[in-house]
Amino acid sequence: MANSPKNPKSGKSSASETSGQVLTNRQGHPIANNQSQRTVGSRGPATLENYQFLEKITHFDRERIPERVVHARGFVCYGEFEATGKIGDEPASKYTRAKLFQEAGKKTPLAIRFSTVIGGRDSSEVARDPRGFAVKFYTEDGNWDLVGNNLAVFFIRDAIKFPDVIHSLKPDPVTFRQEPNRIFDFMSQTPESMHMLTHLFSPRGIPASYRHMEGFGVNTYKMVNAQGDTVLVKYHFHPRCGLASLTAEEAAKVQGQDLGSASKDLYEAIERGEYPQWDMYVQIMEDHDHPELDWDPLDDTKIWPERDFPLRHVGVMTLNRNVQDHFNENEQIAMGTGVLVDGLDFSDDKMLVGRTFSYSDTQRYRVGTNYLQLPVNQAKNAKVATNLNGGQMSYGRDLAPGQNPHVNYEPSIHGGLHESSREEPNNPPEIRGRLTRSVIERRNDYSHARGRYCTMMEWERDDLVLNMGTLLGQCERDVQERMVWHLFMVHDDYGSRVGDMLGITADDVRHLPPLPKQVLTDDEKGRMEKLGRNGDPIDPTVWGQWTSSVKNYKASAEEVLGGMRNVPTEPATRQAAE
Repeated sequence: MANSPKNPKSGKSSASETSGQVLTNRQGHPIANNQSQRTVGSRGPATLENYQFLEKITHFDRERIPERVVHARGFVCYGEFEATGKIGDEPASKYTRAKLFQEAGKKTPLAIRFSTVIGGRDSSEVARDPRGFAVKFYTEDGNWDLVGNNLAVFFIRDAIKFPDVIHSLKPDPVTFRQEPNRIFDFMSQTPESMHMLTHLFSPRGIPASYRHMEGFGVNTYKMVNAQGDTVLVKYHFHPRCGLASLTAEEAAKVQGQDLGSASKDLYEAIERGEYPQWDMYVQIMEDHDHPELDWDPLDDTKIWPERDFPLRHVGVMTLNRNVQDHFNENEQIAMGTGVLVDGLDFSDDKMLVGRTFSYSDTQRYRVGTNYLQLPVNQAKNAKVATNLNGGQMSYGRDLAPGQNPHVNYEPSIHGGLHESSREEPNNPPEIRGRLTRSVIERRNDYSHARGRYCTMMEWERDDLVLNMGTLLGQCERDVQERMVWHLFMVHDDYGSRVGDMLGITADDVRHLPPLPKQVLTDDEKGRMEKLGRNGDPIDPTVWGQWTSSVKNYKASAEEVLGGMRNVPTEPATRQAAE
């Protein structure tokens, strides 16, 4: 002890030494000098056996993993989901045997990652962009990942187009700038994108904070009950603090002072005990093709109108704890749409099927083969026993109590793992059809965008027109004309107002035929013949209370930079749009 470091003022051992806060390397060796390399003399040269320097610098060289291609910038926090035990007014067991929904008051811990989609890891959090809304539920039957967005629909309906839509939204591979001409070149040839564009280029494309936005599963899933009966389901999260969004002008003011305003807002709200909450709802539909509808319930460019498929309350999500380490808990958290628990299932949604492969494939590439051994990704409340072993950065083997460690295969009669005796029924409808490559039959690409346009608040509609007209003004004429044609197909007012900003009228685009392979409904053919003269009203009651059609508070930059305190918003579900 004679040589132990002393506090120069007290003559006692330093607090860090006695409390165990001694700097070491990964081998556990205490580091006595972290200021200088080992050199020949004070001026060098440095020697090759500088173990501590080499360990430190080579780790530093590798301390970033590849950023996510999409959702690169995000923020993670923790919380819990408390179930009502019901789905609407009925017992949850009527629709699903998933344990987390069964009992009133049952709490399931969770992690959630909010994110922007297109920008890089250090991009602005007030850019116009969909926001990721991905929840990892640590259930007793293993993890359930619900990987959604703040907007209820998507740009495309088939996963084979996902690389294309993302490439169009990402920076130009030559100029490395996000170019409106590239974005609308793609979208103008993709008519199903009009619904999503109507959401995204309205104020909903720039939430004031992560706390003041909705969340949606976007894709159609299934629930399965104890008898094996299935229903189609859509998931919704509605914020109790209400919705608030920014115009592009106000967002620019925020971005000029803070690129991470949304992360800061969420972190500080939780730290001061102002825990954000969302009411979780589902919409239920019988599990069949629904030929009575003029759109396909598996089409993720469509919503299910609440007037026909009402929201049913299932519980409340509360966020109450921040991460301790951004890299380990944010950069390395890994979610995927294939991560379902018993009582939940996939539908045949073409985007969902493609996402289910892509997400897990991405995690293995980006984080590593053993990404599920990391604490933030582990199934915390369920036992894990697999015959998987090896691979880069393996931490250990998933052995069951009493398992013979020599047996990493199945079947075996020598103490290896065996199949679960719990084989629950699942009786989905039988599907028959010819193997083909084709789009769904009921496309109806414009009616839901029309519904969204009509159910917006007036300031949202004004902002949508301004944003679309401004960005299309930077595009080439052929792209402008086709986009205006689409907007007239959506709604007279939409097309004429954006067209006025571009100097394009309905007569200027009336000669355009439908896109190659585009199939119009009889109603759409009639609209095309009377392009710009369809007499469209702006009447929200025609559409009922459609998804996202609730009041949206027009936030200022000052309110966002001030932490969104004392903002006069109310729970979203109490506010129907006017």
